[in-house]
Amino acid sequence: MVFSIISRLANGVKGGVTAGLQGAADIASSVVEVVKNTVMTTLKEGGEFAKEAIDIPASLVKGALTGIAEIGSVTIESVRGVVSGTIQGLMKSGGKQDSAVKGIVAQTIHSAEEMGLDIGDAAISSVTGAVEGVKQVGGDVAGATKTAVVTALQTAKEISDDALGAVKNSLSAEVKGIEDIIKAFK
Repeated sequence: MVFSIISRLANGVKGGVTAGLQGAADIASSVVEVVKNTVMTTLKEGGEFAKEAIDIPASLVKGALTGIAEIGSVTIESVRGVVSGTIQGLMKSGGKQDSAVKGIVAQTIHSAEEMGLDIGDAAISSVTGAVEGVKQVGGDVAGATKTAVVTALQTAKEISDDALGAVKNSLSAEVKGIEDIIKAFK
């Protein structure tokens, strides 16, 4: 049953994002709103369980990225928009910030690797998109920043030592104020 719900949610987001972005002249600027609205609609249909299950944020972002890939437009900029929109939609639907950020950032980095995107750039987009999404819904930006950075590092470490090095270097160069978080990461 759990797999069925998760699969339906991912497919629902994929279909909604594909339909919402089909024919859009500027996909990058449309991504956040389309993803946010699609996630909110999909979660409304999924019920209360969908907001609490741990794998839901990851499934939502994977569905969104797959939907964008179907129309041939996955870029690092669209990754940031997907992360921001997914977090906004999930949190506006009652999802918890911490589990949303963890699931979404981790899945985004895994999906970026699968799609052949630069993992360092994907980490930057994931972290900045997560912080942007949390900020838009009035969440704890400092907490989201720390959670997103630690999750990006943990996910990269699971992938490979090279991935971890790339993510550390990219985040250190591009995201202000996270040096202490990176130094504390084991």
